[in-house]
Amino acid sequence: MEFDFGPDARSLESTGRLARIHAALIAEFGRIERPDERRKDPVWTLVQGVIGAQTKTPVSNASTDALRAAFGTWQGVADAELPDIERVLANQTFPAVAAERIRACFRAIIAQRGAVDLRHLSNLPDDLAMDWLQKLPGVGRKIAAGVMNTSVFARRALVIDGHHRRVMQRAGLVPQRADTQRAYDVLMPLLPSEWSAADIDEHHLLVKRLGQVHCRPSVAHCHRCPIAAQCDTGRVRTGNGHAGR
Repeated sequence: MEFDFGPDARSLESTGRLARIHAALIAEFGRIERPDERRKDPVWTLVQGVIGAQTKTPVSNASTDALRAAFGTWQGVADAELPDIERVLANQTFPAVAAERIRACFRAIIAQRGAVDLRHLSNLPDDLAMDWLQKLPGVGRKIAAGVMNTSVFARRALVIDGHHRRVMQRAGLVPQRADTQRAYDVLMPLLPSEWSAADIDEHHLLVKRLGQVHCRPSVAHCHRCPIAAQCDTGRVRTGNGHAGR
């Protein structure tokens, strides 16, 4: 017989540290909340993720809207010729790659569902829905989490981009060599159980902002970082040997 003794002390400490990081980031940057009217159809969210590699979010948002407008429906995009899709995606960093990926993704959905439609995911548990999405061409853990968390589905899934992963690695909450999938698997069980999907969304946006402003890829500005006391790297560099409680 196996007994479930609940989370261990190390997990509880990490969960508490994430909560303190979240509070410190709100104090530094203010709230970053996504209103309900900004939660899009899951197919829109999928498209934005698939075509958005190495392109700024506002550009990918505009390109996603342009695709739907140019072809009328998502089915129209799936049926279109690649050069025509590529022309609409001209502002993306790699328009040819983006065009090929989104059409392949749509055709894979049609092969399984008969139409470009993701409504069936609302009936699946989070883990199964994530697995289904990740079997689509060009869809990894980050995009799958984005579809489940930031669309109208509003599920408890943590989006992890390069900024987020780097901050968590420097903080000591994620292994240094972890990829996005590994980082997700480590962090999801550590999130405070009371956090809603909106809280998890805000947490990602705040951590991303930290990575853009203070915890840069080339240098970490630990002495002015609001979470230095909760971060392994920050405590070493600032001489603060103990995490704040």
